[in-house]
Amino acid sequence: MSSIELNGEWTLRSPQHPHIAIPMSLPGDNYSALFKAGLIPDPYIGTNEKDVQWVGEAQWKIEKEFDAGAADLDARAIEMKLSRVDTLADISINGQPVFSCSNMFRHYKVDIKPFLREGKNTISVEFARADLEGKARAERLPFPIPSSMGSNNQIPHMNLLRKTQCHAGWDWGICLMVSGIYDAITVSAIHTIALERATTDQFWNEDGSVTVEVSVSHEANIDAQVSVEFGEHSKTVTCDKLGETKVSFAIAQPKLWWPAGYGEQPLYELSVELDGQVINKRIGLRKLVLNTSEDAVGSSMEFQVNGFPITAKGANWIPVDAMPSNESESRYRALLQSAVDVNMNMIRVWGGGQYESELFYDLCDEYGLMVWQDMMFSCALYPSTDEFVADVVPELRDQIRRLRDHCCIALWCGDNEVIGAIGWYPESKANRTKYTVNYDRLSRKIAETVMQEDSSRRFWASSPCNGDLDYGDAWHDDTRGDMHFWDVWHSGSSFSAYLDIQPRFCSEFGYQSWPSLAEVKRFVPESDWNVTSPTFESHQKNHSGNSIMTEMFTRYFRFPASFEQMLYMSQVQQAIAIKTGCEYWRSQSPTCRGMLYWQLNDNWPVSSWSSIEYSGRWKQLHYHAKRFFSPLYIPFHETEDALTLRLSNNTRHTEDVSGQVVWMSWAGKELGRWDWAEQVKADGNDLVWSLDKSDWADRRELGFFFAEIECDGEPVQNTWFPIPELKNVAVEKADLKVVREGDSISISTDRPALFVHLEHDGDGRFSDSSFTLLPNQTKTVRYLGDDLESLSRSLRVYDLSHSY
Repeated sequence: MSSIELNGEWTLRSPQHPHIAIPMSLPGDNYSALFKAGLIPDPYIGTNEKDVQWVGEAQWKIEKEFDAGAADLDARAIEMKLSRVDTLADISINGQPVFSCSNMFRHYKVDIKPFLREGKNTISVEFARADLEGKARAERLPFPIPSSMGSNNQIPHMNLLRKTQCHAGWDWGICLMVSGIYDAITVSAIHTIALERATTDQFWNEDGSVTVEVSVSHEANIDAQVSVEFGEHSKTVTCDKLGETKVSFAIAQPKLWWPAGYGEQPLYELSVELDGQVINKRIGLRKLVLNTSEDAVGSSMEFQVNGFPITAKGANWIPVDAMPSNESESRYRALLQSAVDVNMNMIRVWGGGQYESELFYDLCDEYGLMVWQDMMFSCALYPSTDEFVADVVPELRDQIRRLRDHCCIALWCGDNEVIGAIGWYPESKANRTKYTVNYDRLSRKIAETVMQEDSSRRFWASSPCNGDLDYGDAWHDDTRGDMHFWDVWHSGSSFSAYLDIQPRFCSEFGYQSWPSLAEVKRFVPESDWNVTSPTFESHQKNHSGNSIMTEMFTRYFRFPASFEQMLYMSQVQQAIAIKTGCEYWRSQSPTCRGMLYWQLNDNWPVSSWSSIEYSGRWKQLHYHAKRFFSPLYIPFHETEDALTLRLSNNTRHTEDVSGQVVWMSWAGKELGRWDWAEQVKADGNDLVWSLDKSDWADRRELGFFFAEIECDGEPVQNTWFPIPELKNVAVEKADLKVVREGDSISISTDRPALFVHLEHDGDGRFSDSSFTLLPNQTKTVRYLGDDLESLSRSLRVYDLSHSY
């Protein structure tokens, strides 16, 4: 045996449905197995969601046979390790109970040697119903703990279970109460001494050198030798008899790890070997500080890496798929590479999902994506009873110990919007003191546990939050801490509301769009191609979502001419909304040091706030993000006296930049042109052009302003509309000429073409899209994908002038 994995095919059964006995692959979930066996329809198609709810209302059992040889049974112990067991599970071997799981986020280890016999062995896992356990726990509480509101947590009391909260549905998520095991199950023979874990600490010296201390945890033993390799260095030492052996390496000239856009991401190989057991990790060396010092505005919220201030640019992350069997390395790579490709350097792992797979954090280390890591509490209240805390503390220890060596982790955050949730429910609003004390008890225990396991990083109590022990209104205070700004979506404010705030760090803000036509074709029958059809509404989980988007059309645009144009315009509208905030906040640097929009990805095909659709297709917002997150960007800003253009430099280098500003009429006549050239310092934000209002303000309706620079060999453009309500200006129909040769698409126009967007029904994306094209210019866009047949058959090019 030495070490085996109990992956692959198991058998799935249910006592409530005795006719079911089908294969189920682990890692994986029961819904995926039932779908693969043809016993349920695809939950993501049409209105099938409602027809598969019976799965979550049943108990399930999986079992598998495996072999144990006589030599294996001679081992001192045989350890079984498993994690992401979802959620309430009793595990037996050969009919004997071994142990029970009650927390999806725990990492379990148990000696199964007493239960094994030579030859064939049977392991079984019985999953209990999460909904019934939630109800039972609610009845035992000393006072009510409300769950999430609206579309969030459609199954009551899921906040009382340590299970991915959005499994019960969210305002972008399908309700699938999956069960299963989503990580590999390993069984290892231990002959002499068990190797438990290895962690590292970095101690930096004033001369730039660093000492890396490796702490190896193991069973107490006085004779064993542990070998540790770090990069080109290696040491073999005798294990400390108390169970923790420390080995240090002095690195005189460390290769520094930087966030994407600020430098390279070298990773040192760490290998620890003890009694035939090996732990391998990759370690990035960097100094990390969260600067929250007082300043003229209030207090900073600024990450500093290797002594340099970082402007965090990125998005919020939800689980890759509502059916965990669909998680794969290729999908993780594609999503995170898409984040890097649009100049993101931070991902926030949101607290209603899951502590992510090891692959996720490995890739973030590799790609230079800092991770704002929420603990898994979101948008609800949670108990602080002894029973609940006793479940949470070992979960936190398991996860912090697992993740603390990843250089990508920038912050441990206690929860998502739980402080704010105190003001959401009748029970807590009526007795705010009681529920605040309840929150504080749990929050302090979370903080205490996290800091015991990793004091090298800052603990942030909640998102949003104004700072330690500040339980005020972080949604509307833009002088300190991190902010969630939802006035434009939830409160119906216009896009200009983004210009009324200057957050220090905006960790959530978003605006919905509908999926593209190409995406819609994958899950909506053509007979339901209408935004209020049963299928479409079943894939809109925000109760007011369709109304909000439609009403906003009437404020800014002439109403779209067709269902297809409504989809296109919804993505134009979403891009404008998020660009408005990001552009303005970049123009205010260094006041604002972070912008993480909601959200990067979808976990099923749906109308949502994402910039990447479920299939991996980039929405228009994602193409715009590549520009407004560019290391060098040119944000426009209208001041009281002028229209200005600034040059924002999110790099560590002084840059020489030249560019142009063009004022152009809607018919394509050039009303003005200005060339400029400036040198901008590292982390600079300089005014490079301005035009007094006396020169243009009384002629707002004549046209728009267009600016362009080059960054890393690629053009970066920006367009600004003096009248944002484009329904009120005479946008003339553009005659777009499209010529395709292989994967190259050339587009030209006789008049200004706005939000020129390319789409086709296959996989792959384009080198650029949703851009402004000036008359008498030809722009060549490359198709980045392998499906040239689909490109040839279904290429569509949209622009604003043909949307109505």
